[in-house]
Amino acid sequence: MEIINYNGKTFRTIKNTKNGEVTQETIFHYNQEGNRVWAEYAGGGILVGHLIALVDEAGNLDMRYQHINDKNELMTGICKSRPEKQEDGRLRMHEEWEWTCKDHSKGWSIIEEIEI
Repeated sequence: MEIINYNGKTFRTIKNTKNGEVTQETIFHYNQEGNRVWAEYAGGGILVGHLIALVDEAGNLDMRYQHINDKNELMTGICKSRPEKQEDGRLRMHEEWEWTCKDHSKGWSIIEEIEI
């Protein structure tokens, strides 16, 4: 299997459960060094956000995220993200996440790589 490098990739949310806060206006900018991945994200209802992750040999991400939303609330969570390579070479990430704040609810989302 081809090793996935997330460095320099940009993603946009295409689907999210109702209890999630990221929208199609939320843009993620990924960086990678070795097996460490980090990203900044903002847009939609997210004023500023960061995530950190470890990537395994299959390209799966085990991440922790935090952001400040437009209600000026600190939000935190954990996420497992699985890559799927599209026919055009772009990545689609299938994510299962859980808030570690407020109601601790779970959800899922899909983000796709975009060209900027």
